[in-house]
Amino acid sequence: MFASSILRVVIRRPSLWPEAVRALIAFTPGGWWKRAPFVPVPRRAYLRWRMQTAYGSADAAPMAEDLIRFLEWRRNQR
Repeated sequence: MFASSILRVVIRRPSLWPEAVRALIAFTPGGWWKRAPFVPVPRRAYLRWRMQTAYGSADAAPMAEDLIRFLEWRRNQR
C-alpha cells in the first residue's frame, strides 16, 4: 500500500520525522475530519495526479530515494 511504503521509508530516518509530519499537514485537505475515512491523508485524486506527473503512471508508488530527497529538500528550504 502507498501509505505503508512511505511509513517504512520515513520510520528509518528519525531526522526526517518532523518534516514528514509537516508535509502530511501541508498535503492534507482542510476539513478532513468531516469526511470518511476521517483520517488526515491527502485525497486519492491528488496522489494519483502527483504519481502521474512524477512517474508517468497514476498507479506508481514513490521511490524511497525520491521521498527522502523531497523531505530533505523541504527541510533545507526552511
